[in-house]
Amino acid sequence: MPHPTVVINIAGLSTSLISEHSPNISAFARRGNLCRLIPPLPAVTCTVQSSMLTGLDPGDHGIVANGWFDRERGEVAFWKQSNRLVSGEKVWETARFRHPSITTCNMFWWYNMYSTAEYAVTPRPIYKADGRKIPDIYAKPNDLRGILQEELGRFPLFHFWGPATSIKSSQWIADASILVHQRHYPTLTLIYLPHLDYALQRLGPDHPEIPHHVTQIDAIVGQLINYFDAEGARIILLSEYGIEAVDDSIHINRQLRQAGLLEVRMEDELELLDTDASQAFAVVDHQAAHVYINDPDQFERVKLMCMEMDGVETVMDRHEQVLHSVDHQRAGDLLLIAKSRRWFSYDYWLDDKRAPDFARTVDIHRKPGYDPCELFIDPKLFAPKLRIARKLIQKKLGFRTLMDVIPLDPGLVKGSHGRVDQLPELQPVLIGTLGQARQEPQLPSQAVKEIILEHLFEDGDGE
Repeated sequence: MPHPTVVINIAGLSTSLISEHSPNISAFARRGNLCRLIPPLPAVTCTVQSSMLTGLDPGDHGIVANGWFDRERGEVAFWKQSNRLVSGEKVWETARFRHPSITTCNMFWWYNMYSTAEYAVTPRPIYKADGRKIPDIYAKPNDLRGILQEELGRFPLFHFWGPATSIKSSQWIADASILVHQRHYPTLTLIYLPHLDYALQRLGPDHPEIPHHVTQIDAIVGQLINYFDAEGARIILLSEYGIEAVDDSIHINRQLRQAGLLEVRMEDELELLDTDASQAFAVVDHQAAHVYINDPDQFERVKLMCMEMDGVETVMDRHEQVLHSVDHQRAGDLLLIAKSRRWFSYDYWLDDKRAPDFARTVDIHRKPGYDPCELFIDPKLFAPKLRIARKLIQKKLGFRTLMDVIPLDPGLVKGSHGRVDQLPELQPVLIGTLGQARQEPQLPSQAVKEIILEHLFEDGDGE
């Protein structure tokens, strides 16, 4: 019979963070073998997770970033959740072909909705017509939604992402994972713990407070190890990428605009990126940027401009994307990778007074790129806690109001990821006990699928 297996994804964990501040992770590493992972380009959440679960390159599974430009709809789409966006056979589907009894629980790994996994939980806020955003989850089967939030309280969405991000969301996910396991005993359990990732982006990996955050997430990992050990499960610990310190951002869209290539349209005296009217624009994601070129006559000009742009290390056209296994119809005509210690901002306005209203809010779906400034409260605001409290009261009373407390200063961001060419101590890790995980010092993230299958079927069980 297949052996119960749990995969715990500790986002942002690298070898440099496994120390006396992480006694539980360190002890588990002594039980098994720690190997470094080489993620696909770009090394961002959705891309890496999709490669881990399918064993495929981004050019094959199609997840070229956390978001991309949908050419048919003329829209930038970030943080979509349907598993149907991911091509390829997922690890639990492969496992089920080997042994039909296998069941899977996916706790907060991305593209978690409408998959073939039997059990699933993922963030799914309720967006009310009056502008309110109410924390909630999507769950499969549907009754899990009520069961978990009745037992554990409402999912702490605002501690999962935004300036109030804290250990509370990772603790909720861990507690929920144990509760689902106690009710359904899935064969394979996937658990995502985000806390360390956000602390590293906000503070940078060298900040003196990082050991405290490592200790916090280590305690939760220890809780999960103790529980699943007692249940007789095999355990894999891993991370998707390591986070490096950054000093400055690259305002690629502002440079494209100043070159006359990017267009905006005015709405209520504020500027919105006009993708289809632009000759070229970028959809940014940490240390990667997909550049979409609507006017083929401008291709060489845009490519040369990007190659000469300060802070850009690599510019890949379609041919070079093929060589790096990231060529897909969703990818930009050019894929840019930042130099070490740099990252790409999505900002396209030249005057902060003309920035769109959502720029100063947590709004992961409307921004044409990932915005780590959402991890901060604007330090220029007077009495920000009072401002937030007043706006919360207004929302509860039914008034429309913007929670416009997010800064427009990318200099606040101290950590980023997306590059693959990193120092060994900054690379993501995998700690396992069987198969390749036991034998290799370094593996591609695409090997994770096979490692999970080895833990499920080692010694020929289920073959």
